Amino acid sequence: MSTVIVTGTDTGIGKTIFAAGLTAALGARYWKPVQSGLEETTDSEIVKALSDAEILPEAYRLNKPASPHLSAEDMGIEIDPVRLALPQFDGPLVVEGAGGLMVPLNRQVFFLDVIAQWQAPVVLVARTALGTINHTTLSLMALRNAGCEVLGVAFVGDAEPDVEQTIAEMGNTRHLGRLPFVDPLSRDTLASAFSAIDVDTIRSAL
Repeated sequence: MSTVIVTGTDTGIGKTIFAAGLTAALGARYWKPVQSGLEETTDSEIVKALSDAEILPEAYRLNKPASPHLSAEDMGIEIDPVRLALPQFDGPLVVEGAGGLMVPLNRQVFFLDVIAQWQAPVVLVARTALGTINHTTLSLMALRNAGCEVLGVAFVGDAEPDVEQTIAEMGNTRHLGRLPFVDPLSRDTLASAFSAIDVDTIRSAL
């Protein structure tokens, strides 16, 4: 199995849209191990609509739109990292994390701890808005300190060439391209916009 992990510097930055585009570009399956919040459209449903990929069922579907550990506690359960082992089958798999790296899964384990155990290459998704240099370089440091293989940073948002270059240079990482805001958002418009992403570099690591 060939797996790539899509994680982000924060929540609500366009990580799921990027994951949908990458899933379609790679002809991959998609897995969101932990889904917090079920009242609105889930990330798996978004990716299905935008990629028509095979969607693997979540290990945890949590009702409350909050940090996974709080959502689980609200349901009277605790997330067991053992249940988050990567599924095994032939072909590429895109796995999307929940929020940022230091999101608690329970009172002892961060999502970064599980990502490190997966030992699969990671794409870090970052917005281009103010504050992204700090958030992105800290996330790169955390990934590397945990022993993760970082393929590079993919940006989402309006072009900020100086900011993007600063992150690539000072973060000593590859710039994987920038996905602009896509409006209207559909399978076709996302696929067209995703041509700006360096999919070949990601594919070569699988």
